[in-house]
Amino acid sequence: MSSLARQYIKASGPRLPAAHLIATQAGRHLFVADGSRLFDIDADLFAEFEAALTGHDARKVASLLALAGLDGAPLIDDVPLAPPPIHALSLAVAQKCNLGCTYCYAEQGGFGGAPKNMPQETALQAVEQLIGHAAPGAKLNLSFLGGEPLVNRPVLQATTRHAADLARRKGTPITFSITTNGTLVSEADADFFEEHGFAVTISLDGVGAAHDAQRPYRDGRGSFDRIMRRIEPLLARQRRMQVSARVTVTPRNLDLRPTLDAFIAAGFHSVGFSPMLASPSGQGEMQAEDLALMLEQMIGCGREFERRTLAHERYPFANMLNAMREIGRGTHRPYPCGAGAGYLGVSASGDLAACHRFVDDADGAMGSLEQGLDVARQAAWLADRHVHRQEPCNGCWARYLCGGGCHHEVTKRGRPACDYIRGWLHYCLEAYLRLGQAAQQPLAG
Repeated sequence: MSSLARQYIKASGPRLPAAHLIATQAGRHLFVADGSRLFDIDADLFAEFEAALTGHDARKVASLLALAGLDGAPLIDDVPLAPPPIHALSLAVAQKCNLGCTYCYAEQGGFGGAPKNMPQETALQAVEQLIGHAAPGAKLNLSFLGGEPLVNRPVLQATTRHAADLARRKGTPITFSITTNGTLVSEADADFFEEHGFAVTISLDGVGAAHDAQRPYRDGRGSFDRIMRRIEPLLARQRRMQVSARVTVTPRNLDLRPTLDAFIAAGFHSVGFSPMLASPSGQGEMQAEDLALMLEQMIGCGREFERRTLAHERYPFANMLNAMREIGRGTHRPYPCGAGAGYLGVSASGDLAACHRFVDDADGAMGSLEQGLDVARQAAWLADRHVHRQEPCNGCWARYLCGGGCHHEVTKRGRPACDYIRGWLHYCLEAYLRLGQAAQQPLAG
């Protein structure tokens, strides 16, 4: 393990759940988990908190928070979220794929079953339920995933047009997104995505051979060069459309900074990294030493983001942009995402799932379009997945920033990445404070 990774893993280690300390060139700071609040504090108070946290003296920490006027009724209690109205659906319009990615959670697109396309009537039924049941003032999102969704292009396009028309007539805003491997993209697709303002995510795992080793065609041929040719019209046309690159990180593609810089130079709106924590075969899963190396690489990318930001240069490192935005908002949540709450996945057969990763998986089953949402199952999910019910999350200072980790990854593998996540969050808090001091005002992201 590198000294940098060791430094951040040690500095971010969980001591008590109520508070965390951060020291930067900008001074001494207290992070209060309740409300994800950051405060500058003097050396004496910092020392008192340090002693209490080191001694695992929860009573003393509570007393210090009270003396500083930072106590009160918790913003997040033990009550699970009441099932909210659905505002986002992802449609598995094609449970099939033309690539043979080694780690695919969808098992090369079929989710463990026979390859299939979503029928048009199923997709339209999903759209009509999403828009028809939308709460007043809702902002809706319809996402297309697979497999490879462009395998079923006619259904994708017809469904988008129907949803746009229906939402317009109802006066409900709706946005569209797609995650694609990029191999089938055409100029006509670029025009269509621009017309409807799609957020397009291209799955790319590095440059050239690094990508090809992880995302080959089924016959073993590399896919990188074809993808980059195919997506040129997307990158050229993006005005309403935004085209992002998403890099799944495994032990084989950990050289992140060159990847980030290459994709930014290619014209992507943003570039983000996500560690592979759970794959059906176990291939490509990150181990502790891999995650430590990834943390070092991520911090290197983050430092370049800081440098570029201070120089007033655009550097769209998505992980950093998102972290700055969330810290600035004081985001605090008992769940990692909207899965099983306001967001559901729909299989090609019309079954509802907690999210796109739980398609055709009993662990995340939520009913069907035909029979309706299983509200009892949803309520049980929201109770079981609350971060206060998760170990060791309920003893961690970062629990309301993290939310307990991806439900699918936790269900399948547990929590191997806690040190990585805390180390990254600790660094991001430092960076937020440094950038805020440089700007002489808090950053909003």
